[in-house]
Parts: sequence; structure tokens; C-alpha cells
Amino acid sequence: MNFTKDLKKLSDYLWEIPTSFKKGMLVPARIYASEKILQEVEEKAIIQLTNCASLRGIVKYALAMPDIHSGYGPPIGAVGAMDIDEGVISPCFVGFDENCGVRLLLSEFTFSELSKYIKDLEEEIYQAVPSGLGSAHDIKMGKKELDEILEKGVPGLVEKGFGEKEDVENCESQGRMEWADASCISDLAKRRAQDEVGTLGSGNHFCELQRVVEIFDEEIARVFGVFKDQVVVMIHTGSRALGHQNCTDYWKLAEKTMPKYKLTVPDRELACFPFNSPEGKRFFSALSAASNYAWANRQMISFYVRKAWEKVLGRKTSLVLLYDVAHNICKIEEHIIDGEKKKLIVHRKGATRAFPAGHPEIPLKYKKTGQPVLIPGSMGTNSYLLVGTEKSSEAWYSVSHGAGRKMSRAEAARKTKGEKVISDLKEKGILVKSHSFRGIAEEAPFAYKDIDEVIEVICGAQLARKVAKLAPLGVIKGE
Repeated sequence: MNFTKDLKKLSDYLWEIPTSFKKGMLVPARIYASEKILQEVEEKAIIQLTNCASLRGIVKYALAMPDIHSGYGPPIGAVGAMDIDEGVISPCFVGFDENCGVRLLLSEFTFSELSKYIKDLEEEIYQAVPSGLGSAHDIKMGKKELDEILEKGVPGLVEKGFGEKEDVENCESQGRMEWADASCISDLAKRRAQDEVGTLGSGNHFCELQRVVEIFDEEIARVFGVFKDQVVVMIHTGSRALGHQNCTDYWKLAEKTMPKYKLTVPDRELACFPFNSPEGKRFFSALSAASNYAWANRQMISFYVRKAWEKVLGRKTSLVLLYDVAHNICKIEEHIIDGEKKKLIVHRKGATRAFPAGHPEIPLKYKKTGQPVLIPGSMGTNSYLLVGTEKSSEAWYSVSHGAGRKMSRAEAARKTKGEKVISDLKEKGILVKSHSFRGIAEEAPFAYKDIDEVIEVICGAQLARKVAKLAPLGVIKGE
């Protein structure tokens, strides 16, 4: 199926596929991309995006960010907003790693002050934070403690001394979704989660020491507490086995219950519930609990990272949370539709929020600047700190979550060896620690789109503005 002949160019960075492209589309599909990135997009990802445009209650358009690539059901990099009364909620439109996200911790040190400690810091963090497939801490939680994390998220951990008040304030949704109900999570999912809080997991997850190499907006950087040559820590992970099992549980349930609500989808992987059905509300409560678990996971990793810094530097140090943003999630949000405020169910799968100045859902300290937006690059490449803009309202206040794959993990592993990737990065002054050479090969930088080209699209479309560029110093990878 050739989609290029149906493409309508709306701007240098925005393209539209009309509903006439194929039967069943209720709204157009839009892609934020440059001409070069558009040429790299797999046809399968486009088909998946246009499938999303057929979901009941979808509003205005199905969207894809410039990091688009094929996924399970919807593509990675997809955004879809559903009418809260008539629309659906789809487990695979969230993704199997529910509330996978990124957070950035800011140190008070410059690279010149810490350069001799970087290797030791990386080694200590590597030992403190388990990072491979099935990785776990020695700490085992009982059912009561796990249920508390599922329902209380970051605030619950901070109450127990695993963080600071600012960790709650500087986290999307204050690190807790109120709809959470631990009883909606299966016993199997809970068993898989009991010893995984504070672990990175596998795949593209990482904990990375970075250096601020360029400031684009001095005023906003100052408000954020970011300065040139600063050493920072970026953490990327999600809800681990619990989120994967939860998505699996509810996707299977959705397949079974769709006939009850006369729902049909062009791909079984898009199985969904009416949001206002008992099953839909139950999934949203389970997703909220899994999201709380993911925020708690990133919070505990931050706790261990802070302890590692204290051990290496021999004194208490300050690692301040700039912000934590989710990029596999579904939220109830208010948006303006035809001049009126409407509540929508906004699915973001491999896409992150980018709220502008004044938005009610961002911390008070960022009200005048807009929300910090974190977009990591691939392993060994730059990452970016941006700020949300009002123009992103056209994308439901969303931007990319990363560079986006352009090659499968299997293909990347066929093309290189993990040992070579580590050696190549070492020559560039970037240290890599991992439990798996194959995992490193699968995440080789060439398997991803060019992060600078992705950022060019985001900024060219005015969805966000650049604040700072971050270069890697040391990478601790999942398996």
C-alpha cells in the first residue's frame, strides 16, 4: 500500500494522510517529519498509524512524532486523543512498558570538578542499580508494601525518607495518578514486581552521566538550574515486568470484551474498551497503579544514585530533580476543541508532554517558562533539554520521546558486536557498563534516527524550544 501518493504537505515539518487513504479511517493521520525522516519511516508504521485513526471517539487526527517506528498495535511515537464520553482506551496504545519515562537530576558540579570521579561514579552506580533483564534488588516487598507503592507512588516513598519534597513537586502528576487501584492489578503482575523497584531493566533503558555542552536559552536555563559544563544524570526506565504483564492482561481482556460493545478494530493489537465501561475504568485504574509503580521505580533509582554519589565523593551532595516525564501513558486532560474546553483521553505511546508557560499541570516554579521536556538520544549521542510551547496544543501538547529506531534490534545485532560498540564509544571518551554485549549491539547508535534531525523537526514545527544540549560521559545500560 503506497501512502506517499496520498500525503498532503501542510508545512515543512507536518504531513497529512486523508481519510480517503483507506476504509474505516474516522479522522486523518498526521506525521511530524522532515522530508528526510519521512523517507526513513517504515510502511508498517504508517499502516499502524492510519489504523489508529479508526478508533471509536478519536478526535481531529491520529498523530505521529518524528521518532515514529513500528510497534505493537500503534506505532511508537503515536498520539491519539479520544472523546471522554464516546471514546475508547486501548492498552497497546499505551505500550507494554506502562509509564516508561525519563528524569533528569542536576548536580552542582562542573565537569572539570568531577572529571577524575566519572569512572568511579559510573562503577558505583552500576553496582547500586541493577540493570539487566529480570534484575532485582535484595529487598523483597510484601503485598502491603507493594500495594502502597501502586497507590501512593512517589509521595509515598518520600514520606518514608526515599527522597525530598521537591521530588514530588518536580514530577509529572506529582508522581501519582489518583485513579490508581492496586486491586485492579493481577496477582501475577504483582509477583513479578515485588523485587524490581529501583531497577533499570533491559532494552534501551539506561542511567547516564551527562555534561551540559551547550546552552540555547540562558534565561530559561537559569530558572531550570542548568548551566554550561554542568554534570547531570539522566534516568530512563519504566514499570518493568509489572507494566508488561498489566498491559498483556488487559489487552487479552479487551479482545474478549469488544464484541459486547460492538467494537471492531483493523488490527487485533488495537483491542480496546469504551472508556466509560466497567472494563475501561478498571484498566485505567490498573494503568494508573502501574504508572505510580514506574514513578516509584525511577524515584528509588534516584535514591540509589544519590547514595552512590555520596559514597564516591565522600560527602553529602545535591542531585536535584529537574523534572520527570512519562512517555508511555494515557491521561484525562482538558483541551480546547472548537473554542470550548473538553475532557479527552490522551494516549501517548513513545511521546511526551510539552506543556507551555501558564499551564495548570506543571509545577509552580515552571509556570513562567513552560514545562521542561527531556528527549534522550541513542546510546553515545547527545540528548536535549527543551521547553514546551503553546504551538504544541496542535499536537495535544506532545513531542517525541527520543530519536526512534530505524533498525530492528535483531538487525542491529547482526551488523555489529557489543564489544565493538563499547570500544568505539570509549575512543570518544564515553564509558559504557552493561550486563550483556548483545544488548549493547541491539542499542548501537546507528540503529536509531539522528537525534539532531528529530529535534530540528520538533523545533521547526514549534512544538518545543531548545534549552540545552547534553553529551554522554558514562552510560549504564539495561541488558
